[in-house]
Amino acid sequence: MIDFWLAIGLLLLVALGFLLIPAIRRQHVASGKDRAAVNVELYEERLTELSQQHAAGLLTAGQWEEARSEAARELLSDTQQADTDATSAKGGRAAPLIVALIVPLVGLGLYLHWGASDRVELTREFSQPPRSMDEMTSRLERAVAVQPESSEGWYLLGRTYMSQERFSEAAHAFTQAVQQAGRQPELLGQLAQAQYFADGKVLTPEVKTLADEALKANPKEVTTLGLLGIAAFEQKDYASAITHWQTLVDQLPTGDPSRKAIQSGIERARRYMGASGEAASSASVTQSATLSVTVSLDPGVSSHVKASDTVFVFARAVSGPPMPLAVKRLTVADLPARVLLSDADAMMPQLKLSGFDQVQLVARISRQGNPTSGEWVALGKPIAVKDAQPQELKITQPDAK
Repeated sequence: MIDFWLAIGLLLLVALGFLLIPAIRRQHVASGKDRAAVNVELYEERLTELSQQHAAGLLTAGQWEEARSEAARELLSDTQQADTDATSAKGGRAAPLIVALIVPLVGLGLYLHWGASDRVELTREFSQPPRSMDEMTSRLERAVAVQPESSEGWYLLGRTYMSQERFSEAAHAFTQAVQQAGRQPELLGQLAQAQYFADGKVLTPEVKTLADEALKANPKEVTTLGLLGIAAFEQKDYASAITHWQTLVDQLPTGDPSRKAIQSGIERARRYMGASGEAASSASVTQSATLSVTVSLDPGVSSHVKASDTVFVFARAVSGPPMPLAVKRLTVADLPARVLLSDADAMMPQLKLSGFDQVQLVARISRQGNPTSGEWVALGKPIAVKDAQPQELKITQPDAK
């Protein structure tokens, strides 16, 4: 920040130079021989010259008198002009000095009021990695103080507070983020989670309302699903905990480090159900089905498709409705790709993979973005949903539909 103020000071000196240098020059001129005195000397020299010419007979008495009167008038005129110039010079010297004092003060005041030196300083700070979590928190707190309209700043501050278990402050930060960015399901889920822990792990009506709103907007909102699973587990509602956590696990990538922890929680909930005599009801808990399929494109088809063409990968019941039970959407550019289909990908809540014994896997390329018809297709053989092994589909044949 020091170099910033040094630059301002240098520019200020340059500006003052344009104001003060002309004034100094005028002052130097004014400090020379007094103009009125010079005019008197010139008048006396003129009179002497006229007297000599009159004595030599070059001028008549009338001409001499007229010339002397003319010299007197010129002296009077020059003296009045000198007085005017002196007064103007005094005013001219004072004005630049006054402006030179006022301009920096006014400029500084305007910059402090409308300037962004605090934002400049924050930008410089954020360009360097923080040395500690406390320093990072301090930066974010200053950032939202300077830019309270930044939903990203409030969101990051809320996440930072959560990592420090400052739950009440996190709830406030997420509330501000929601106010700035709108009631997005991800933000509502973070707010519900922070408020739940701030309330001492109690699922209050306020938290429940936030969670319901988040899931209504996005049934796969991960933070909300995790929260409701935790709340149900704390209330010993193990069946609900399993349902929420299983839905969460189904949409997490295979390599996600949190999968193992969530699956461990599901197993604990099942053990507690058995230990409390709920083994029978445990069997009634629908276990989500997951199918793994690798989709690739035959080299002979590559020249007939575009990288932006849509690829639908879905499972449909062998004996049941023709509509897809679970579907994922890709593009030709994504191939080859490994896809996981589960109940979380269901197009209709009442039609899920886990509700059918056998399904057929399909991969279809559709330029129009229609999963039921396209240009190229791969059809798998019927497989059992339960304990199904990873499958492979290669798109090789034109779509008959």
